Amino acid sequence: MTTQPSPEQRAAEVLAGRKDPNPGPYTLSELMVSAAAREIRDGELVFVGMRLPLIAFVVAKKTHAPHAIGLFENGVIRSTPAPELLYTMADPPNLSGATQCLDMLGVMGLLESGRVHLGFLGAAEVDRFGNLNSTEVEGPQGRVRLPGSGGACDIASLAERFVVMLEHKKERLKESVSFMTGPGYGDGGAWRKRAGLPRGGPSAVITTKAILRFNRAGEAYLDSVHPGVEVGDVMANTGWKLRLAENVGQTRAPSGEELLAIRAYDKEGFWTR
Repeated sequence: MTTQPSPEQRAAEVLAGRKDPNPGPYTLSELMVSAAAREIRDGELVFVGMRLPLIAFVVAKKTHAPHAIGLFENGVIRSTPAPELLYTMADPPNLSGATQCLDMLGVMGLLESGRVHLGFLGAAEVDRFGNLNSTEVEGPQGRVRLPGSGGACDIASLAERFVVMLEHKKERLKESVSFMTGPGYGDGGAWRKRAGLPRGGPSAVITTKAILRFNRAGEAYLDSVHPGVEVGDVMANTGWKLRLAENVGQTRAPSGEELLAIRAYDKEGFWTR
């Protein structure tokens, strides 16, 4: 009787160049994870966050960025991914084998010293200049208070760049956020410099339909659409007249090794189904 290899074994074989990957179809979440992983460069210090960005860090480490370092707002620093899937950043597997377990001030202080290259953020709203709102939104019954910034304002203000991940809906991609929890490019141009922010700004918004990037004026434009998504669909579900790249591309599908790395870590598809 032949024993089928585990996801971990398949991933190890592929990454060692011993086996041709054939993982089959992928989910939208897996596509977004792969796109996010490609935003991480080797050797960078990255505020990882949770959910899809957490898996993106794992994928980057196992494929093209083995020397990237993961930072967590609760003070944990990891040079290797946690050995088990995390549901919160305080889970014991995130502490076990960590490079350092500092307090929040210790790890957030890396931002102020200019040592953090990239941060992943979520938001209830993102606008055309990449400003974020996770403080309050307008609901059917009036204003709805949300959890707020956490460390998002610090990351948006002081990291060299940040990437946003969210669902692509017109009410979430607005021409102007109703409350600026974290700064993008403000109202464009030299706004960040006038605001006293020494560096940074959004480099990409990865949505469930597309990837947006930002021009020199700080305004978002459509860089690529995900496989099966039309440009018109993206435009119709964006709350402003979205600019287009000269040649709007198609988001690159996950590679076999990326998918195997995802599935070896998130075995049951808890975050990526």
